Amino acid sequence: MISRQTITNPFNRGDYVSGAPSPSKWARNTPVGAGEAALQNQPVHVPAEVVERLRSAAAAVHTAREEVATRTRDWWAGSMIGDTDGRPATPDAVIVEAADAEQVAEVLRICHEARIPVTPSAGRSNVTGAALPVFGGVVLDLCRLNSIRSFDAESHIVDVEAGMFGDLFEQQLQEEYGVTTGHWPSAFAISTVGGWVACRGAGQLSTRYGKIEDMVVGLDVVHADGSRATYGDYARAATGPDLRQLFIGSEGTLGVIVAVRLRVHPLPEYASALAFGFETFEQGLDACRRILQRGATPAVLRLYDKLESGVHFDHPETNLLLIADEGDPELVDSVLRVSRAVCEEYGPELDSTVVFERWLDERMLVGKSSDGFTPGPGFVADTLEMAASWTDLPVIYDEVVAAIQAVPGTLAASAHQSHAYTDGACVYFSLRGDVEPERRREWYRSVWDAANGVLIRHGAALSHHHGCGLLRGPYLADSLGAAFPVFAAVKQALDPEGLLNPGKLGLPSRFGTPPLS
Repeated sequence: MISRQTITNPFNRGDYVSGAPSPSKWARNTPVGAGEAALQNQPVHVPAEVVERLRSAAAAVHTAREEVATRTRDWWAGSMIGDTDGRPATPDAVIVEAADAEQVAEVLRICHEARIPVTPSAGRSNVTGAALPVFGGVVLDLCRLNSIRSFDAESHIVDVEAGMFGDLFEQQLQEEYGVTTGHWPSAFAISTVGGWVACRGAGQLSTRYGKIEDMVVGLDVVHADGSRATYGDYARAATGPDLRQLFIGSEGTLGVIVAVRLRVHPLPEYASALAFGFETFEQGLDACRRILQRGATPAVLRLYDKLESGVHFDHPETNLLLIADEGDPELVDSVLRVSRAVCEEYGPELDSTVVFERWLDERMLVGKSSDGFTPGPGFVADTLEMAASWTDLPVIYDEVVAAIQAVPGTLAASAHQSHAYTDGACVYFSLRGDVEPERRREWYRSVWDAANGVLIRHGAALSHHHGCGLLRGPYLADSLGAAFPVFAAVKQALDPEGLLNPGKLGLPSRFGTPPLS
């Protein structure tokens, strides 16, 4: 088995522990809440009488500034820049912990009546600032909604509350029911099921199991006014538009997801892997395309450029492709036969055992300190994942790397292809810079402006699985074009007061203009 993180798998090597993140080794040494807010201008104050109503309605309420700063900290580079200067991102808000869907509904009713903004929050593993309460108000913590409600063994559907952390969810699925979601994001143990759905996430084995939107059968949502509805719960339908998809990827702007029904799969009994080298990144992309268009769907199909091949696998001379699959032995062996036949036309086969073991050891690492850069006070690192057609990906790869490298202060830009489909793929860029500490935000936004300018020009998807949050909000209207007003109209219809997660996804906000990183 490739991916078992929690129980019997010999590849159980994840470093995360479920719970609240402490994302920066520098930020952890800074007094929480000591400085002015880095990403809040004029936060909405929650009146004392509303706080008391919330205390009566919910499981717990936290108002201390230091507590709020800790409980809103995420994994976004834009947040960490402030944290390392002693300026927490969003320390001015009220944290409200709900224990069940009825408490969620009552909190939303109270906030709707008082016109208080509400930011849904759970694992806070997001890297785009999607759960930061930039306008203050209430942060609705969903982590107590943390249980599997039922399992349909015949249909292979699990009903789970939105606040359950990924590692605990997967462990219970395996130990009690003998199944898996196949959903293994890098932030597996510090992210929740509801977060996966709200941000339209992807796991590392998505070519086999699909992205999260392919797994959702149905979901329960609480609307901005506290009303509740169930969306979906059918295998397929032709009953108008698929309303489930409104909320998958909505990042808490259209409603609060409280429970999800997901498709699951029997635990795989067999796994195997291959590795090949390619002279150019473009050749590797072409091989991936041909593998998929022949009908093979390996769980892992990851192509690394020369810089990342060197950093991760000690193969700086080649563009390394790792192919691995799990499941029924006959299907897996067939997939690898097709993959080998395609790849042998391009370049040499590498030692798959060494490559695969190295990937298993390090696959949950976003970056590596061994890549030749010594983090200092002016060092910034981040990742950018996007998706486009096979036709456009080679030129997009070249142009994004060039655009990032052209920004003064950039140390390096590199990429790997991480999730692939018959019509295109996700390319996952890594960017690193080293500037004067006071110029970090300037460099960071300049790099994102440069890279997203390329993506918009080519009509690519700005994000494949991280979502948009605050980070990509400024680019969304240009990216979606005439479709963006339709999105804004949906927001207006479902949340006419604009209370849910304001300032995110580039949507207009009654509370003002969100801050830029």
